Amino acid sequence: MSGRRGQDELSESRELRATRRTVLTAGAANIAVAVLKLVAGMIAGSSAMLAESAHSLADTLNQGLLLTSLRLGSRPSDRRHPFGYGQDRYFWSLLSAFGIFIAGAGFSVFEGILALRRSGTEGSPVLAYAVLAASFVAEGISLSRAFTQTRAQARNRKTGLLQHVSDSPDTTVKAALFEDSAAIVGLLLALGGLVLRQLTGSSVWDGSASIAIGALLVLVALRLGRDSRELLIGRAADDEQLRVIRAEIEGTPGVDALIELLTMYLGPDRLIVGARVDLSDDITAGAAESLADGIDRRLTERLAVTPHVFLDPTGRAASTFTPGDGGR
Repeated sequence: MSGRRGQDELSESRELRATRRTVLTAGAANIAVAVLKLVAGMIAGSSAMLAESAHSLADTLNQGLLLTSLRLGSRPSDRRHPFGYGQDRYFWSLLSAFGIFIAGAGFSVFEGILALRRSGTEGSPVLAYAVLAASFVAEGISLSRAFTQTRAQARNRKTGLLQHVSDSPDTTVKAALFEDSAAIVGLLLALGGLVLRQLTGSSVWDGSASIAIGALLVLVALRLGRDSRELLIGRAADDEQLRVIRAEIEGTPGVDALIELLTMYLGPDRLIVGARVDLSDDITAGAAESLADGIDRRLTERLAVTPHVFLDPTGRAASTFTPGDGGR
């Protein structure tokens, strides 16, 4: 059992380092392009480019908050926090989603409204096009990194990529993936606004692109904020995990019935499992404890997260067996 736990902790450590590299890659890309977009936007007089600069700055600040969440969330368990600090990651993810993204969206929409009130075009867009091209490269590298880790996580959890993105409890990697995807879309919007402004001579297109970038940031913020909020207040395991847990408990010899099953994420890689079971009348207290150990061990092997299993037995063994965590 201790060997398996050691493997789980080693796997968690590797995944944490991979997540940190993903966040750092995204942060480096955002820092590099934020200044370039700002300079290009000021020279070209493009609200869309200024909105993209705010977008990159918001992403950069967000990476800082995500790194803070990784550092605080990876602290070991202690007496006051026996299950670790995993939920700190959800708090900081929620803070970054609404604080940083909404701030970037507000600036983008404000700049877009100002552009709609202007007439004509200002400055040469040549530098802006060059910066957009460089930004596509930088953001593409960052997106590739986030996509690769997300796909690896989906493979480890034996689920489809889209299903994993929808259900994954790792909001840090999800935030990096969504940010980088939104960054690519934002660059396309800025490019479209610049091209149409140059072709028509109207700043309406540039302003509209800036407003669209702001709306994109709002959508990303709402999605990430919703996911972080659900996990912060105690989201249950997904349907496939519940099926595995239920099948394992009900299929254990000595368990006549699974009366109630409750689960809750305590972090991206920790899951608490509480089960009230009806045990056979011939189960002794010692056998009940061994039964709990077996369920805990097998679930640890079958689930991609580390479960903390608590059994509440009923029947003859209930009066002599104290519910526990399967011997952990």
